Amino acid sequence: MSLIAEPDAVIDPDAVNDHMVVPRGSSARRKRITRKVVSYGLLLLFAAFYIGPLLILIFASLKSLPEFFKNPTGLPESFSLTNFTEAWELANFPRYLMNSLIYTGVATALFVIMSVFVAFPIARGYVRGAGAMLTLYVVALFLPPALIPQFQLILNLGLYNTRQGYILLFLINPIGLIILVNYIKSIPRELDESAAIDGCGYVRFVWSILIPLIRPAIATVTVIHAIGIWNELILATVYLTDEDLYPITRGLIVFEGVYGSDWPKLAAAVLMLMFPMLVLFMFLQRFIISGLTSGAVKG
Repeated sequence: MSLIAEPDAVIDPDAVNDHMVVPRGSSARRKRITRKVVSYGLLLLFAAFYIGPLLILIFASLKSLPEFFKNPTGLPESFSLTNFTEAWELANFPRYLMNSLIYTGVATALFVIMSVFVAFPIARGYVRGAGAMLTLYVVALFLPPALIPQFQLILNLGLYNTRQGYILLFLINPIGLIILVNYIKSIPRELDESAAIDGCGYVRFVWSILIPLIRPAIATVTVIHAIGIWNELILATVYLTDEDLYPITRGLIVFEGVYGSDWPKLAAAVLMLMFPMLVLFMFLQRFIISGLTSGAVKG
């Protein structure tokens, strides 16, 4: 039997492919691995930018003042909670914390309820000029706060240096209403018609049917608005001069001295200040992502 193929012999390509071993998707697999490595590397980099300052803040809260000036960003030599107890007393945390809870809770609840009742007719187009009204809210996002007209209005209404006047400052927030309007647009309009046929009134429909359907958007708006009120310092400085009415952010000024600041106690106070909003976020976080995404892409 001859081992040399004759010139007229025909080679079957299927037979050749059956005996060849070709790596399956090796190039594509390498690309996927590279993309994953780059993605995780970027995520770790961003995490370091966010978590790094928080860790420095935690380390500072556990140091004494001489130790902080010796090594501001390093690990503490010994762990002590003395700064937390002293900050709690110096900043008058019980009273100021209660004021912040009142301002944040009342203003956020009123804002969310009012915004839902305003956002529904705008989203459905039940009022004339609904599109123009939504455009005005979008434009308001890019305008600076009108502090001087706002101050004159509160002063002429006799609400300066009062809880009621301070709460009124937070009853308007364009981004919250925009999120609600865009989320309500994703709710089928047939629900409105069915409720109207069954004799359901406007208030009952919004309260009993619409609000349970837009809980993700409400949770998102609640967190955004509550954090804004909780961290507010400028308005508290301008509109409140009575120490009994100070929110907790205004109380942190006691750590600012003439010749320097007590940074470890201030760091401990900031961590305690952060805790209530962290609890609120953890409680509502499962609603927030869907509320933000729907509010961003629905037209």
